[in-house]
Amino acid sequence: MSIPTESIGSIPRPPQLLEALSEYSAGRLSITQLNNCYDEALRDTIQKLEATGSPIISDGEQSKSSFATYALHGLDNLDNDGVVINFADGHSRQLPKLTAGPFKYAINAGSYLKAAKRFTSLPLKQAVISASALSLIYPQAGIDGYPQEKFIQDLILGTVADIRSCLDQGAHCVQIDFTEARLALKLDPSGQLLNQFITLNNQVLSHFTAIERQQIGIHSCPGGDHDSTHSADVDYAGLLPSLFQLNAGNFYLQLASEPEPETVLANIKAHKRSDQRVFIGVIDVLNSDVESPELVRDRVLQAAEFIPLNALGTTDDCGFSPFADDESTARETAFEKIKARVIGTKLAAEKLKL
Repeated sequence: MSIPTESIGSIPRPPQLLEALSEYSAGRLSITQLNNCYDEALRDTIQKLEATGSPIISDGEQSKSSFATYALHGLDNLDNDGVVINFADGHSRQLPKLTAGPFKYAINAGSYLKAAKRFTSLPLKQAVISASALSLIYPQAGIDGYPQEKFIQDLILGTVADIRSCLDQGAHCVQIDFTEARLALKLDPSGQLLNQFITLNNQVLSHFTAIERQQIGIHSCPGGDHDSTHSADVDYAGLLPSLFQLNAGNFYLQLASEPEPETVLANIKAHKRSDQRVFIGVIDVLNSDVESPELVRDRVLQAAEFIPLNALGTTDDCGFSPFADDESTARETAFEKIKARVIGTKLAAEKLKL
């Protein structure tokens, strides 16, 4: 037995792609030329991920403008003045707002997986956005002729189809990005909003068999954008009991940047179900220093004191560039950190005689 290790998802885009996106926005590049740039970035990303020794790879979200809103790209029933998410360093991100029904996905994540399969024979992981995150695009004032109840029905069916599109393309695993979980507790310390999110996401998961749910995971972190977070001040102790109520087989949890990792690990031990695997974050993506394999090894060994070895995996705290314009981490630094995670995880497995 070895210790599985997986990336969260996003890799900083190469400068050539960022320049192409700027040229396309200015009308100086055709969609065909832009797609060629996407393909080159995807090919290079997969090649470099393979070179790290990663057993499971992804597309690095190279052709997503945002991990959160890829499914909405091209829809004509949206405005730009949606929910604002504030980060600790003072910058913010704003979600779009739905202006009319019905809601539908413009793009399914399975299309990204299909594109990535052209460049690798290794198992592929695909990240998708949670139904709870997309639920925030419905306006508080409502929409005439399209009640929130109908929107939620359409949202659930759309999210199920999004996940299903990845499984149908042969995804090794599908990761649901639930980065708004901790934020929900910051916005509503009573936990009511978080519980609503948990219920909604479980409604999505109920459409899959027990075996399929073992291929589906939940990623949670305090948000990571331009080396800042939106909810790192929220204690994990308030989140984990509810988080593990989600009926998924895998959990990808930020941990490397936590000030008291042992306390978090004790909470994981107390609330994790026996059929759930936890991939602990051993790479701090907000810190430009590259972790040594030995540091990663020691973080894994610490986690092994709390989590059974058959339920333990490693990952990065968050994606390195969940929004295309986030250049806070150098592309090569991201690959170096991933390589350190892969090697360090192997060192831990050897130490544990696995």
